[in-house]
Amino acid sequence: MNRQERTAGGLAGKLAGKFKTIVGSTTGNQALEREGRLQEAQSEAEREARQAELDARRREEEAELRRRQVETEIERERLANEVAAQDREKAIERDREVSEAQAVVERQQEEAAAESQRRQEEAAAREAEQRAEEARVQAARQEVRLDRQAVEAEERADKLDPEEEQ
Repeated sequence: MNRQERTAGGLAGKLAGKFKTIVGSTTGNQALEREGRLQEAQSEAEREARQAELDARRREEEAELRRRQVETEIERERLANEVAAQDREKAIERDREVSEAQAVVERQQEEAAAESQRRQEEAAAREAEQRAEEARVQAARQEVRLDRQAVEAEERADKLDPEEEQ
């Protein structure tokens, strides 16, 4: 056979090649037998090529799926880190607010304690002033009483010894 024939591929090409091989072998037509074997081999090669292409596509799809899964996991981790950072910032802000509130309470307590101490000291000072005033009044009364007693004693002495007055 001088001219090249286009052979059908796939299952039909394989069956046609098998048929040609059998007919060529039976009739002793080596060219037909060789053509049949070639057609079978070509059909098998095309089938293997299609299978390899399908396998390659499947591997590409699996690789794409893995790539997307990795990207999704990276994005999930990024978002989780972002949420964790926001939570930390909120916790820091809450701690700051609590610390400020505690500082205000402590300052108010210190001011109240200082005011209470100031009042106690003022009360103690007033009491000391009152005692001092009472002691001064008592001393003045005592002085008046002693002066009166001295005057009375002088009057009695003058009555007893009138000459000494002169």
